Amino acid sequence: MAWDWQIFCKETATGEQIAGCFGKGGDQTYLDWLLSAWGWTLTVSLSALVVALVAGLLVGTFRTLPNSPWLSRLANAWVELFRNIPLLVQLFLWYFVLPGIFPKLQAIPSVFLVILALGLFTSARIAEQVRAGIQALPRGQRYAGMAMGFSTGQTYRYVLLPMALRIIIPPLTSESMNILKNSSVAFAVSIAELTFFARQSGEETSAPVQMYLAVTVLYAISAFTINRIMAFIEKKARVPGFVVAGGIGAGH
Repeated sequence: MAWDWQIFCKETATGEQIAGCFGKGGDQTYLDWLLSAWGWTLTVSLSALVVALVAGLLVGTFRTLPNSPWLSRLANAWVELFRNIPLLVQLFLWYFVLPGIFPKLQAIPSVFLVILALGLFTSARIAEQVRAGIQALPRGQRYAGMAMGFSTGQTYRYVLLPMALRIIIPPLTSESMNILKNSSVAFAVSIAELTFFARQSGEETSAPVQMYLAVTVLYAISAFTINRIMAFIEKKARVPGFVVAGGIGAGH
């Protein structure tokens, strides 16, 4: 079976071969489109990761507050809500349902709704990891902070969270890679990311094998890069005296 890889050098509108594979003067080749789709995938993934980290850190911390049972219940409800509804359903809720209830949301670009849906979905998983990381720390650390006169907020800020975040880097690595893969749901609302590109260009060119292989390679490169970056961070931030067991640090 002969695969025509020159398909990426063809102009998307006319199908004409473009010298150099990159379009000029407004023309776009399938290679241009592929790289643009890769950019959208990375943009959605990284933006959603920021949302997930911020929300997950707050919710996970709230779940461990010793003297705020109502706040802990709200945080638990957050986790159960976002963790138990499929991501695609949540995306459709943000994209189709909520704008109908709150018309002002119709003015928000669809990519931001995708980022929000993906970020909040992942925040529930990160919140669980933050909770587990905090609870994995010896109780003496909390007591030491209190003995130094720290408030509850200061104890979390200066003592508990810096340690907890360092020991949950391995599961955060998995979530960072998962959020990259989960960004493929954006194709369902016509965001021109990698999965959308593979499906659309495969139909246009009748060469789905080449298109899906190219997309697979870019997903693999992206995931591998994330893995290496997180491994580097883990190595630099490793807590002496802690070993990772089941993704959570355990003290010696």
